[in-house]
Amino acid sequence: MIPLRILQLYPKADYFTGAAVQLRDLATGLAARGHAVTVATPPNPLWAERLGAAGVAHVAIPMRRAWDVRAAFRIARLIRARDIQVAHAHKGRARTLALLAGLLGARPRLVLNRGVSFRVPRSRRLGYTSRRVHAIVAVCESIKRDLVATGVPADKIAVIYSGTDVERFHPGLDGGPIRRELGLAADHFLVTQIGVRSWRGWRDILEAVGRIAGAAPRARLLFVGAPAPRIAEVADRARERGLGERVLVLGHREDVPQILAASDVVVDASYAGAGLTGSIREALACERPVVATALAGMPELVVDGETGLLVPPRDPGALADALRRLLENPTWAQAMARAGRKRVDAHFSLRAKLDATEALYRRLLETPAA
Repeated sequence: MIPLRILQLYPKADYFTGAAVQLRDLATGLAARGHAVTVATPPNPLWAERLGAAGVAHVAIPMRRAWDVRAAFRIARLIRARDIQVAHAHKGRARTLALLAGLLGARPRLVLNRGVSFRVPRSRRLGYTSRRVHAIVAVCESIKRDLVATGVPADKIAVIYSGTDVERFHPGLDGGPIRRELGLAADHFLVTQIGVRSWRGWRDILEAVGRIAGAAPRARLLFVGAPAPRIAEVADRARERGLGERVLVLGHREDVPQILAASDVVVDASYAGAGLTGSIREALACERPVVATALAGMPELVVDGETGLLVPPRDPGALADALRRLLENPTWAQAMARAGRKRVDAHFSLRAKLDATEALYRRLLETPAA
């Protein structure tokens, strides 16, 4: 196969968010397959250092706003200088900047990534329906249905599930050191959520754990990935709820696989925006029991009662019941987790994502440009 020249365009400097992880895994995975991959992000030493170590070119381009003409000019110049064949834009700002670069004469095949279930405003629909956009990657069937409902042609949308590196996230990981770091004994029941944005439903999880606290005195709740202000907010809310000593909050961590392995159940209580929550995929890859809200693409991953439990969004009572069921039925919980690992390996692995993305790029290049 002839190697492709690919640009991955990401308009944020963050490095540890789910979207950043997905882009990073995609770029390094494609490079490992022999493709010439360039990643453009706003300046951040971590991007340059980590991508360089993986043999992936990184270009720092400030992208302060969607209609940043200077950024669009630099992107256009980069595309021409490296003779880019496919530009893959992640997030709305990158989409707009790639379209602006096209007006400046840089016109590779343009792929957009859609990983959230927020409704596309009418004012932004042209960014998806434009003939200059050759394909849209939706990370789940639910998001594809939403895009079609807004007027995007179905044949323009490829569903490519977000992928988990099943060699990094696997059942053989040792969570013992994490539990010791957190001061947990073997009989503590650790409930973990990765990500603490407001729409991720952390308040609902806190309420749910509060409801089972009397019957489960050894239950503990761990939040991971919180910025400093949110750490203080969560701690304050936990104290108000009488759960101060039962709630643990960590900032950004790079040992997420080990944290998941240390957990007895992994939860995502998102009530908006979710496509496919990465931590639930990763937890299942580690054979950990999961509870998620029946939102967007989550039912495509979590088959209720088979690979995990689903609950309605914004329903702490249902979430508490689900946690109680897993706590009281550990053998059943672990059986679902094993089934979840098989499902991730078959449909939600990084390997499957790379295969599908590479096939999409080649198909676009075989089709005459509009």
